[in-house]
Amino acid sequence: MREIIFDTETTGFDPQNGDRMVEIGCIEMIDKVASGQTYHCYYNPERAMPSQAEEVHGLSDKFLSDKPLFANKAQELLDFIQDSNLVAHNASFDFGFINAELERCGLEAVAMGRMVDTLAMAKKLHPGAKLSLDALCSRYGIDRSHRVKHGALLDAELLAQLYVELNGGRQIGLGLADDSKTEETVLDVHTQTGLSRKNDKIYREPRQFEISPEERMQHEKFITTIKDPIWKQSR
Repeated sequence: MREIIFDTETTGFDPQNGDRMVEIGCIEMIDKVASGQTYHCYYNPERAMPSQAEEVHGLSDKFLSDKPLFANKAQELLDFIQDSNLVAHNASFDFGFINAELERCGLEAVAMGRMVDTLAMAKKLHPGAKLSLDALCSRYGIDRSHRVKHGALLDAELLAQLYVELNGGRQIGLGLADDSKTEETVLDVHTQTGLSRKNDKIYREPRQFEISPEERMQHEKFITTIKDPIWKQSR
């Protein structure tokens, strides 16, 4: 199954009051495995960047002044996402901005039925806990030391790792039908995804321990000294 993990950066919180999308980053995943295909673009918002927003993502008016308009790149984005489900953290926020931009271009909005919200997933798994992307990365041991400011592609990469964890992490994709692949999958799932996780453990097959004839005789002798054993009461 193809899914697109994505994040956006904006000039503010409300696209209906003139706020615009200025960056989008997308990660393609196939069956919860990162394919290596990404899409990233900055946009000129055709308006001034509020200082509060610039403090969050560092995108200034000067930096964005020579970037393309969303309208000139809209089809490129649509070609990348195709008809896949779209995964985001607090996804209604990101969907609101994408659809507002598409509507400005006279294009059809992305159906809300394609939305997968990792915030809603995290709320079910960790009720009452802090659920920001930073907090959840800390909870799951996802390295975010290189994240100085918000960035759409960087945050999408972190979210892709978090999405794997919220769907079962190391155990994702395991089944009872093919035991021959179980150990390899458990050991290598994060290597295969191209995603990192701290403190990975190596799981080994349990070892068999045989007792000697002398130990068996000592055990049987000890059993005879037990008065009124419970295993005889059940007969």
